[in-house]
Amino acid sequence: MTATHDTARRDFASDNYAGVHPEVMDLLAEANGGHQVAYGDDEWTARLQDVLRRQFGSAALGYPVFNGTGANVLSLQSMLPRWGAVVCADSAHINTDENGAPERVGGLKLLTTPSPDGKLTPELVARQAWGWGDTHRAQPGVVSITQATELGTVYTPQEIRDLADQAHSLGMRLHLDGSRLANAAASLGVPLRALTTDVGVDVLSLGGTKNGLMMGEAVVVLDPEAVTGIDYLRKLDMQLASKMRFVSAQLVALFDGDLWQRSASHANAMAARLSEGARAVAGVRITQPTQSNAVFAVLPPGAADRLREYRRFYDWNPATGEVRWMCAFDTTPQDVDDFLDALRAAVA
Repeated sequence: MTATHDTARRDFASDNYAGVHPEVMDLLAEANGGHQVAYGDDEWTARLQDVLRRQFGSAALGYPVFNGTGANVLSLQSMLPRWGAVVCADSAHINTDENGAPERVGGLKLLTTPSPDGKLTPELVARQAWGWGDTHRAQPGVVSITQATELGTVYTPQEIRDLADQAHSLGMRLHLDGSRLANAAASLGVPLRALTTDVGVDVLSLGGTKNGLMMGEAVVVLDPEAVTGIDYLRKLDMQLASKMRFVSAQLVALFDGDLWQRSASHANAMAARLSEGARAVAGVRITQPTQSNAVFAVLPPGAADRLREYRRFYDWNPATGEVRWMCAFDTTPQDVDDFLDALRAAVA
């Protein structure tokens, strides 16, 4: 059979470009045998609940979904009344990259605040957390943070605890968009619950696709009192998989052992290697701390277009020449070194 793509090619545009981790593929093949009850009443989804309780505590309850946008919309919609609002950073994925789905599908309002490093602080939240009882204003009910952030930065456990304490003192809840939670935990060398359950997060969007899954994320409810009607909303939001065992089995493969940590640690290490090498190239400026698997840099005029002839990546801010490079579980040291060679040539 003729190959339809170059299986040796690895770009730096997104960790979504990467294939499926072989260990995930192996468990998918195992889950494929025989018949299993549909819509989540299968043995793999039951096993996933055990895995999530081990990772996040005895109260954790997981709802597998198809994708990250679905996980975020379902989470926030279940946490808020129709008149509710979400406080988030202006760079948050729910604000910049979900095509209005939280507003149009979830029916909620996003109250954004600028954040140079992508991270919220209690002071930034306070800019939007006001107006309760004012019928002219959407009512703030949830603070949503992204871990790791869209700028590749990472919240410490104490920073999350401070936000949770503030939100709870105001009668609000804390949601964590964890599409790259594994990268953040690996960067800090802490278990997943240290950034979620142990510091007051109420609901988690748990990512998998960016860390070696074919598809699939999960809403993980950490406080059952934080959500209402989530079982029905998952169907309403078109996120209820009929053959759910194939989503659940992938999540089991990733989180039952240490695959999540091994894969994320490797991606982070490749980003650190890339950041260090790029920092030494004259004319290249690294713009954000490289704390996960993302590298942000400003290149001289024209260099990005020349470099893109070698490998794909995305502009982050075309006005300033800032670009984003992403590493994945399958990025190799040689991939990084070859890309750096191409960068030096493009800049020269």
